[in-house]
Amino acid sequence: MSDDIEIDVDALKRRMDGAMTALKTEFASLRTGRASASILEPVMVDAYGAMMPLNQCGTVNVPEPRMITVTVWDKGLIGAVEKAIRNSGLGINPVGDGMTIRLPIPELNEERRQDLAKVAGNYAEQARVAVRNVRRDGMDQVKKAKNNGMGEDDQKIWSEEIQTMTDTAIENIDKALEAKQAEIMQV
Repeated sequence: MSDDIEIDVDALKRRMDGAMTALKTEFASLRTGRASASILEPVMVDAYGAMMPLNQCGTVNVPEPRMITVTVWDKGLIGAVEKAIRNSGLGINPVGDGMTIRLPIPELNEERRQDLAKVAGNYAEQARVAVRNVRRDGMDQVKKAKNNGMGEDDQKIWSEEIQTMTDTAIENIDKALEAKQAEIMQV
C-alpha cells in the first residue's frame, strides 16, 4: 500500500460501529412484553426548567418480570416524571405510590408483536443504509486517492478492505435483528 496516500479505515470502522450502537439503542426502546430498564432510556422529563433523561431524576429498577419502578429523588418531580412517561408513546400507564412510580408492563398480543417486529426491521434497514453510506464515503476516498496517484493494486486492496468491513457490519445488523425479532415474538 502506498505510504503517502492513506484511507482512514479507522474512521470508517468507527462510523459503521456507530450505526450498530444506534441500532442497539433503538432496539432497547422496543417493548417485548418483559420489563427492562432500557425501555425508559429515551424518556425525557421537564425538570428544573430543562429536559433531562429520566435516569437523572430517579432510580429505575425492575423488581418483577412485568414491573418497572422509578424512585424519584425530588418529590416535586413526581408529577413531571409521570407526565413524561405517559407522553412518551411507550403505552405504559404510570401508577404513583409516594416517591415511587410503578409501571406495570402489559402482555403483548400477537398483532402488536408483529407490529414491533416490523418496527425492528425498519430500524435495522436504517442501520444498513447508514453502513452503506459509510461504504460509499470510503469508496469515494479510494477514488480520490486514485486520482492523486494511488496504484491500481492499492486501490483494489483498499476497496476490498472497505467491502469486507461493510459485509461484516451488515451481517452483525442482520444477526441483531434476528435476535430481536425472536425476542419480540417469544410468548
